[in-house]
Amino acid sequence: MGWNRPGPGVDPGQRCRVIGAGNPPTDAEGAWVIRFWAPWLDPTYPNPAAPGELRWFVTDGQGQDREVPGPEPVTLDDGDVLTPKSRTFIPARVEDNPVMMRAGYIATLQSLPEPLRSKMLRGDFGAGREDHPWQVIPTAWVEAAMARWQPAGEATPPLVALGVDVARGGRDRTVLAARHGVWFAPLDVVPGRETPDGAAVVGLVLRRLAGATAVETPGGVAVQVDAIGVGASVQDLGVLHGLRMVAMNAAAASGARDRGGRLGFVNRRAEWYWSLREALEPELGVDLALPPDRELLADLVAPRWKMTARGIQIEAKDDIKARIGRSPDKGDALVLAHAQPAGDGTGLLAVYAEMAAGLVSPTVSTGSPA
Repeated sequence: MGWNRPGPGVDPGQRCRVIGAGNPPTDAEGAWVIRFWAPWLDPTYPNPAAPGELRWFVTDGQGQDREVPGPEPVTLDDGDVLTPKSRTFIPARVEDNPVMMRAGYIATLQSLPEPLRSKMLRGDFGAGREDHPWQVIPTAWVEAAMARWQPAGEATPPLVALGVDVARGGRDRTVLAARHGVWFAPLDVVPGRETPDGAAVVGLVLRRLAGATAVETPGGVAVQVDAIGVGASVQDLGVLHGLRMVAMNAAAASGARDRGGRLGFVNRRAEWYWSLREALEPELGVDLALPPDRELLADLVAPRWKMTARGIQIEAKDDIKARIGRSPDKGDALVLAHAQPAGDGTGLLAVYAEMAAGLVSPTVSTGSPA
């Protein structure tokens, strides 16, 4: 699309457009298609569009798509003035292509197994997307957790933990994920340029905690931040402000086992992701309720795993970023909020404290670090 412009000697007012044709995505990596044409393809999009209807978009300084009201230039929060580009989506079936119909191609599509049959024959973008075989968390499990979610209103359970994924400048974002027992609040997302240092992040945390009803545990709400790298100053400043800061070292060795007691983990990060997987499992999980958020869904289903001699290993974050084109900030924040802190029995004690407060089911796995 970057080369779409009038050629040399051509009227600069010439109409230029890009036409892209493709099939519905067949795996989680194709989720960007749903995001790019969300008004037409995402059933949760708040402002759906009709086929062929023009919508207007800009790309902000963080590389994120933003829909805007029309073609007029818009000024972003950072002062940039951007000219929107239009976009539309037109669904089609094989019946719309007379050449393919005359060639009898419809018989080939009718012979495909499901869900490819629905995808290719009917152009159904929502039909049975297949997960990658080494995907950590199945897509259907996350979708079920989002379907369970309801606005809590006045009945919001006490706040238990706040997961904080820190970005200091750049294109990434600082994300706060609030866990109220098994219910997660909608995520707070702030561009990295607004959190250039630890003090700015701690300010966000303090504002998020202000007025929140916290679970009655020693020290109050656990603010769980990856304390390695950019999160180190947040950890230190939070302690000075009297917050219950829980240092989460994703690279640290893990002594935990999976629910069956057979599989270990290369590090805490693998343990935390697997713990979330177990909590989301339909038969044996704890009925987590996650806020409906297509980007959060994409983040949680992006990581892959492999078995090593040291145990389960989760794909490196840099590899995930390279594959999906952005940092999985929302997913990481939620994983931090769900994780039990490690060391000296604190993980098991935290589970028992939440069980006593009625915030989690007594069937919750206590195979996480103790």
